[in-house]
Order: sequence, then C-alpha cells, then structure tokens
Amino acid sequence: MIQALVRKLIGRDNNRYQRKNKGVIAAINAHELKLEKLDDGQLSSRAAQLKEQAAQGAKSAQLLPEVFALVREASRRTLGMRHFDEQLLGGHALSQGMIAEMKTGEGKTLAATLPASLAALCATPVHVVTVNDYLAERDARWMEPVYAMLGLSVGVNIQGADAAAKQAAYKCDVVYGTNNQFGFDYLADNLVQSAESRLQRGLGFAIVDEVDSILIDEARTPLAISGAAADLTPLYKICDALAKTFNPGSETDDVIENDFFVDEKTRQVHFSDQGYDKAEKVFAERGMLSDGGLYEAQNLNLMHHLVAALRARYLYTRDRDYVVKDRKVVIVDEHTGRLMPGRRWGEGMHQAVEAKEGLSIEQESHTLASISLQNYYRQYELLSGMTGTASTEAEEFGQIYGLAVAAIPTHRSMIREDQLDQVFSKKDAKLRKVVADIAQCVAHNQPVLIGTTSVEASEELSGLLTKSKIDHEVLNAKHHEREAEIITQAGLPGRITIATSMAGRGTDILLGGNIDAERKNIEADADLDSDQKLAKITALEEQWQTRHNQVVATGGLRIIGTERHESRRIDNQLRGRSGRQGDPGSSVFYLSFEDTLLRVFADRKMGGLIDKLMVDEDEPLEAAMVSRVIEKAQRRVESHYFDVRKQLLEYDDIANDQRQIIYDQRRHIVDATNISEIGEEFTGTAVEAIMARHIPDDAPEEEWEVAEATTQLKSTFGLDYPIADWLNEDINITAAKLTEKAVATSLAAMNANLTKLGDDSLKYQKMLILEIIDTNWRAHLTALDQLRQGIGLRGFAQKNPKQEYRREALTMFNSMLDSVRLDTARILMTVRLRDTPAMQPAPPLPVSPVDQPTAAATVPARARLPQGIAKPKRNEPCPCGSGKKFKHCHGAAH
Repeated sequence: MIQALVRKLIGRDNNRYQRKNKGVIAAINAHELKLEKLDDGQLSSRAAQLKEQAAQGAKSAQLLPEVFALVREASRRTLGMRHFDEQLLGGHALSQGMIAEMKTGEGKTLAATLPASLAALCATPVHVVTVNDYLAERDARWMEPVYAMLGLSVGVNIQGADAAAKQAAYKCDVVYGTNNQFGFDYLADNLVQSAESRLQRGLGFAIVDEVDSILIDEARTPLAISGAAADLTPLYKICDALAKTFNPGSETDDVIENDFFVDEKTRQVHFSDQGYDKAEKVFAERGMLSDGGLYEAQNLNLMHHLVAALRARYLYTRDRDYVVKDRKVVIVDEHTGRLMPGRRWGEGMHQAVEAKEGLSIEQESHTLASISLQNYYRQYELLSGMTGTASTEAEEFGQIYGLAVAAIPTHRSMIREDQLDQVFSKKDAKLRKVVADIAQCVAHNQPVLIGTTSVEASEELSGLLTKSKIDHEVLNAKHHEREAEIITQAGLPGRITIATSMAGRGTDILLGGNIDAERKNIEADADLDSDQKLAKITALEEQWQTRHNQVVATGGLRIIGTERHESRRIDNQLRGRSGRQGDPGSSVFYLSFEDTLLRVFADRKMGGLIDKLMVDEDEPLEAAMVSRVIEKAQRRVESHYFDVRKQLLEYDDIANDQRQIIYDQRRHIVDATNISEIGEEFTGTAVEAIMARHIPDDAPEEEWEVAEATTQLKSTFGLDYPIADWLNEDINITAAKLTEKAVATSLAAMNANLTKLGDDSLKYQKMLILEIIDTNWRAHLTALDQLRQGIGLRGFAQKNPKQEYRREALTMFNSMLDSVRLDTARILMTVRLRDTPAMQPAPPLPVSPVDQPTAAATVPARARLPQGIAKPKRNEPCPCGSGKKFKHCHGAAH
C-alpha cells in the first residue's frame, strides 16, 4: 500500500524520463507531417543538408529533433516500421550518453538507428556493439536500408575478417561488430608499423547492446593479444598426475587426511600442511625443486601450476565450464551459455584442463598488449548502452563508467504473471515437478521455455523429458549453431525449448512462431509468379494468425527456471522472454537447497530452518522468507563479482596511465615524417642520464667520476669520449658543458652511421625504434603481471598492496623508458647494412586476438635484427640489448 502511494505521488521510475523529455518527443513528432510530403530523393537531400550544417558547427542537440524524425520516416518507408514514441525516448537517452533500459521486444535494435544516425551525420565514428557475430551481421543488414536513405554507409566487423575487410568496414559511417573485435582491433592498432595499417578511425560514439552483459559480466577478464611462451608440457602432465593423488576437502572439514581444501565461493584451493609436504617431496624426488621450499621465489612456478591442476580437476567441470569439441577444450561463457572458440584461460589454466582431459597441450602464452574492458570503453568520446535489465547494476554503471540508467516505459502494458518461487528440499523432487509442469503445458499445447544454468543441467533435463516421451529442443553450448533457428520458433504451439543461461539473445520469441524465413523462401521462389507468391504468403499469414490465437488462448509463453542464476539480471532476462509487447505469459522458478547458489552462498542456518519446515519433499515451499534468502544469496554473489571487477580496474588504472603514454608515443612515431628528431631525442636523453650519474651538475669537480663515465659511455655506445681531454682544454668547464659535448659526440656518430644506410635511413630508424619500444613494453607487461600476482602478500607485512603496486609499477616504468632510450641510442649508433638486397621491414608479429592469453606463433624474447642489418664486430656492443660485447653475448638477435 505504501509503495502504491509513493508511486501515485512521485510516479513510477520508468515514467520520469518520459515526463522530463516530453518536449523533445513533441518536437520530433512536429517534423513528421512535413517529412511525409517529401519524396525519397528530397528526404535524402534533407539529410545531406543537416550533415552540412553539422560540419559548419551546428550542435547535435539542435539537429536531434529533425534527424530523429528523418530516421523514423526512412524506417517507415524502407522497413515498414515506424518508431514508437517510447523508441524515440530510448534513442534520446542513448544520444545523451545514458543506458536505455528497454524491455525485451520493445525494439532496441530499431531505436539504436536514431542516435547512430545523428552521430554519423555529425561526422563521429559510430560503433554499435553486440554480443555475437550473428547479431552484428543481422542487425547491420536489417537496418542498412534506413541508413542508406540518409546517405550513410554501414560496415560489419566480425571475427575472421582480414585487415582489408576490417579497414573497409571502419571507413563506414556506422560499424556493427562484437565487443571483443572492437577491443582487439584497438590493441592491434597500437602494434602497427605504419599509419596505413591502422583499422579504426577513432573511438567516437559507442552504442553497446546488452550493455550489462558486456560492461558488467565480461568485464572481469581483460582483453589481451598474446604470443607463445615456453613449452611446459611435461610440467603440466606431472602436476595433473600429482593432482589425482591429492585428497580434497572443504574449509569446514577437520579431516586430517585432506591434502587441500576447495573453496567454491572463490573457486580457489588451499593446501594443508600434509598436502604441501606431499607436493614438495614429489618435486624434490624428480629433481625439479631448487633450493628452499615450494614458496621460495625460484619455486613459485611449480606451486602455481600445481594449484592450476587442482583447480582444473576439482573446480572446472566438463559440460559446465567447458566442452571438449574436436579434441579441443572450448570455454563455455558462464553468462550466455555460448561456446567461445579461440578463447583460452590464462596463467596455465587452459593447459591444466587440457592435461586433465588427456588432450594435446598447447603452449602457454605471454601478453603482447592488453587492456581492461572498463578502460577501453571509457576512452570513447560518448558511451551509451541498452538492455532490458540495468537497474540492478545502476550503482556500478555510475561508479565505473559514469553512465546513468534511464528506464523507458513499455509501449504496451506488461501482463505477464510472475509466480512465486517453489523451493524443494531435494533436487530430484524439483526435477519431477518441472517435468510435471511441462507435461501439463504440452497437454494444453502451450509453448514452454526452460532455463538451466549449465550444459550438464540442460542435458540431464533433456534425458528426463525423453524418458517421458516429451518432444523438445535443446539450446546450449553444444548446439549453438542452431541458436537463431531454435529460439525464433520457441513460440510455436506446444513447442518445448531448453536453453542454457538464456539471456537476451537478440531474437524475439513470437507467439505462434516466426514466419519470416518461410515468407522469404516464397518470395525467392523463381517458379512462382507474383500472384502465386501473394496467395501463398496470404495463406501462410492466416495459418500463423491461427497459431498465434491458439497460443494466446493457452496463456502465452510459459517460462520455467530450473535454478536461480548467480545474478538477478539473468533471471530477469529469462523472464523477459515472455510477455513482449503486451503478450500474455507466465514464469516460475523451481529450486532446491541442493542448487549451487543456495548450497554455497545462502545462509546455512536459514537453510536448515526451511528444511525443517518441509515435511514432504515433494511439496514445495512458497514463502516471502524463501525469496529473501535467495535474493540475499544473489546479492552476495553480485557483491563478490563487483569486488573482483573493481580490483581488476584499480590495478589496470595504474597500468592504463603507462599504456596511454606508450601508445601516444608510438602513434607519434608511426605518424612522424622526420623520425631522426625522435632518435636524436632518445640518444641525447640516454647520454645525459649516464653523465648525470657520474658527473652531476650539483657536485663539485673533485667528486666527478670522469673515468667511470668514460668507461660506461664507451662500453655502451662503442665510442671514445675524450672527457679528460675536454677537462684539460678548459679548466673552467662545467658539468653541463661536458654533458653537452658528450651528447654532441654521440649525435654526430649516430648521424654519420645512419647516413651509411642510404635513402631509406628514416624508414629503418622508424622500424628499429618501434621494435625497441614493443620489445621493452612486452617485457614490462610480463613484469607487471608477475608483480600483481604476488603483491597481495605485502598485506602480511602491514603494507597496502595497491599502493605498493603503484609505487613499484612506476619505478619499473621509468626503468623501462630508460631502457628504450638507451637501446635506441646504442642500436642507431651501431646498426650496419649487410652486402645483401635492401633491408625490408620486419613482418608483423603473429598474434592471436583473444580476451584471455592464448597460444600463437612464437615471439622472440628479444628484438631480432631486421634483414639487411649486419652483425656488429666482436668487440662492439651487441644490438640485442644485453649490454654485453657481441663476442660474449648469445642473445636471440644472432
């Protein structure tokens, strides 16, 4: 009653945005009558005129009403779909850099054309981000006629496209693509050797579909491009064999025989003293243990891979976390249930699972470039998103991305009946009730969509339905190729569909089924004339209307959840598949206290109390108390994952400042026409650093280390620096003057050496400097990863791990910059051309764009000398960067 009174006084949340912006909607509608009178050519001309106004400085806010009206008119003419006022409202929220919360079936795909067209006409690169390639291509081709009438081009960026195809797509005004592809292309653009190789035009305006899935669920794992590291196959097999002999327990166990304990909440394992001794003994017997115990720095690698083997065996479950397909371990997306081919778990986890399954073990990898999803998307000039379920994560959207959530009202009232959860004490009783409910729906010819949380659960339920002789379709990671086909027909009378992690899959479930494919087949039939096609289509539509009325009469689509998901959003998305556009429908969740969520995260005392209330295991318990227990458990999980994402971001923020410095420097070098200035700057700075170390400006002459400075300069650059002679020539010479002379000597030697490279000297310099930066940056990323993995231990010394990480990361970064300058100066002074054909730029590094480290072609640990550069003389410094003379060095460069 109180809630109803509050709603009367201040209105529902989803009406506030509508009231606030009713003037904008009225202004858009005011243009409609004028635009209807224009022919197609005049409509396109008007769009061109607005584009010209934008180029001359007109603000997007001024153009918005007419542009939105133009888009609506173009859509009506080309697609036969006129934007509802609610879709205009959603488009307006997107154009303001907000999240438009629009329920399933409210037309988010069409609404996105409004802000996308406005930004494109204002010459801003537009990226429409979707969750998979199918939706990206479908939405782009579906909406393309609307954009075309406005004179705008549409591109599609999908996995597997070559560089030329990607560049062509990015040249378009509006680009549709997947979350990962946009991120990987950004990273790849910061590895290119020439400006012509770049893919993206810039990060202008992003419209993220299923924004909660992409910016929340997937944000726990950073995007990374990786290359292969050392082959540790024997170690993975040894650790897997050892893991088989370990006895597991839980944190609450007091059993002395347990070798380790499994923590399902954090998905980690912890050794007991007995397990530690056992592991140490096995490694020592094999001669793999260096001095000290397993926790000594030199042995941490062994402990790391043993922990991975135990996690693979006791926490990573086949057909839940991954499937084995074509003798490969393929990750299952925990949020959508889709397979993720090409992606691999990092830090040796994927190899541990491969060893567990007895499959061929691919090499581990090291990071070439990485960025968190949060920091990638925060680089866009304007970021927006749309989803049916954003309110539950509004706080995180605001804190991390600065995004506000605008609740958009539905076009028609929601009449779906959401029933109370039914909770059973045992899983078997729950499943019997699920099958009975489905059987009752089949008897009434009512369609049912059943949501499960894993492939394993979907197949178990499928087996029970098969035993009961109930026909059904299964949509999980093993059958994802037929996803669109299965889900579009889930609304047929009596159709039973089982779906794993059924979130917003981008395809509406129409009551009575979807006849678009059948209609297109008729239209494409060359054996039929126009009258015959019309007759067939009319008959088809009449059949569909009969089916539609039949399903409506049974109560619409029935949603059955067999388990609560860890996130309330996923539950709401499952429910949202029913009741679209005012359709009837119903939903219910059947749960048991053996479900993972309640078993691991729910309050145990509450669970015991409820268990006592259940006299008959086949009788469900329905009570508000149960709902509170479930919601509390989900909040715990959501809070845990928010902490994980927040911690990832806090550490990545530190690295992000460094990343931007390197990427900005790299872009400057790639775009530079006169690279010699950069080479001279690096060389001068490197020489100044050495001189400052031995002959500082603020030290008296008697403290100058002249001999040491002379020796280090010569050993570093292979040149004689007559510092002592300079002192004798001018007894009043200052430290600054000595440094100036040393720099001048170095630059003269460098320029004289580079002149020998001929007309292509500048090209060679650019190539060499970029390779030096990339080599040092890769090593720095590896060092940062290692630092972050162990930094938590600083807490035991009463130190703040994040502050320690920030301090040490900065020290390491400054050291890396010094190395870049020093390596550049050394190599530019000593580089030689062989007596062979002209030197060619080194081929691009082979990389594998995955959001977790994956195996790819081997990347050298040190920079290799490009073709055409001769080896130095035996007594000259080695160009590989080791600091040794060539005759003493065995680096990768030679």
